[in-house]
Amino acid sequence: MSQSETIRKMNEMKLFGMVRSLEERLRNGARENLAPEELLALLVDDEYLHRKNSRLVRLLQLAKLRIPQACLEEIDYRHPRGLVKSQILALRNTEWIDSARNILITGPTGIGKSYLASALGQWSCRQDYPALYQRWPRLLENLYASRGAGTYLKHLGKLARVKVLIIDDFGIQPLSDLQRKDLLEIVEDRYKTGSLVITSQLPIRDWHEHIGEPTIADAVMDRLLHGAHKLELKGDSMRKEKPTKDCTKAAAVLQNH
Repeated sequence: MSQSETIRKMNEMKLFGMVRSLEERLRNGARENLAPEELLALLVDDEYLHRKNSRLVRLLQLAKLRIPQACLEEIDYRHPRGLVKSQILALRNTEWIDSARNILITGPTGIGKSYLASALGQWSCRQDYPALYQRWPRLLENLYASRGAGTYLKHLGKLARVKVLIIDDFGIQPLSDLQRKDLLEIVEDRYKTGSLVITSQLPIRDWHEHIGEPTIADAVMDRLLHGAHKLELKGDSMRKEKPTKDCTKAAAVLQNH
């Protein structure tokens, strides 16, 4: 069988990583000193890495992160905002995702809450866990629209299936009775099955009052706080400071796990 026919069949089977690797080795003569089983092993490794990287790109696109270039490795600890490095290092594993623990990030505007939330979302994608970023006002609008379209339960199901759901800017507007119930549905669907990353300018101690109706507030807070990691930030806005390095390209090259 000719090399061109072999490559055609590999493309037909969507073995694009192997094709690229084989073509490169054929051009460079890199296969001449390899035993057949060694060449096959290298081609399989390249195909595996290609598929992992392709999946990462898809996950990051679907996550719709507010700050796509944010990553945990580039967090700025120099700014005095009460962020403890050991807290972040403790989150650079999948334990909080596997155990469906929530991360609650509070602090004044401009302190870096959205960056942290986006970095956590990127980390989950890099560990092969689907994430989704939603601003709280937009999330409520989408739920309201889904009611009108008759797809409310389907929309809730979509949110529930995401392993890490990021809700940014929680608490910036009063809640209606319907919105309180939406919040309860979201939190209930994810309890012990998926992680929530929530950012808010409101201190956590004020969330119960913000939710309003005591019965719903009790149910929501009990589920949110159970085993949650809390990052309570303070200090001046960081928005005038030089942004940190973009590590998107580094994230796209996966290490073997």
